Order: sequence, then C-alpha cells, then structure tokens
Amino acid sequence: MFNSAIISVVDDDELVLVSLDSLLRSCGYTVKTFASAFEFLESSAPEQTGCLISDIQMPGMCGVEMYEALAARKIHIPTIFITGKPGLPPEFSTRVKTPEGYFSKPFHTEALLACIEQALMRRR
Repeated sequence: MFNSAIISVVDDDELVLVSLDSLLRSCGYTVKTFASAFEFLESSAPEQTGCLISDIQMPGMCGVEMYEALAARKIHIPTIFITGKPGLPPEFSTRVKTPEGYFSKPFHTEALLACIEQALMRRR
C-alpha cells in the first residue's frame, strides 16, 4: 500500500465523507475531506493530493466541472468518481478522458481500495 499518499474526498453528503474518511484512515492514508468542489479547488489540496475521490453530482460545481477546472490548471490527479444516481451522466464520457474508476453508491470497499492502489501505482 502507498499509505503515505494523501487522498482527497469531495462529496456533498456528510455521511459519505465521514465513512470514507474513517475507511481510508484505517488503511493508513492521510485523508482530506471537502463538502464541495469549490472548497477543494480553493484549498491547497489539489497540489498535495495523490488520488481524488469525487461525487459526480453536487450542488454548485459538479465533479466533472471540478475535473475540468483542475485540467485547465494543468493539475492532473488520478480521479475516482462516485455517484448515488444510476448510470453515468450523458456528457461524462466526452468530458472526462481518463478516470481511474467509477462507482455507484453503495460501493464495495474492497473494489474502491483496489482502485485507489492502482491509481497510486500508476502515478508513481
């Protein structure tokens, strides 16, 4: 495991933030949580994040728009998208070129952890 990596989680659902924070910390990761895409983008976290887990549909700026804003800043973070809605939004595949993964809520924690590990290995 690459437990020294910082994992940032962006989701407007506090229960998801708390659950993922607890899970990832129990695996030894440093975790930063954000309740909105704006909060994440305005922080110093984008430059420090080894892997980003983001909800797709959030009020204000959605996860796809945040992904595009990071790309416009030339910040390329391995990103795993999660969503509570069935299926992908129609524009997802045309706007997100290389997501590390996509999971519908509720997701299997083992699969998410494996995806994080793969993302961190590719980033090295």
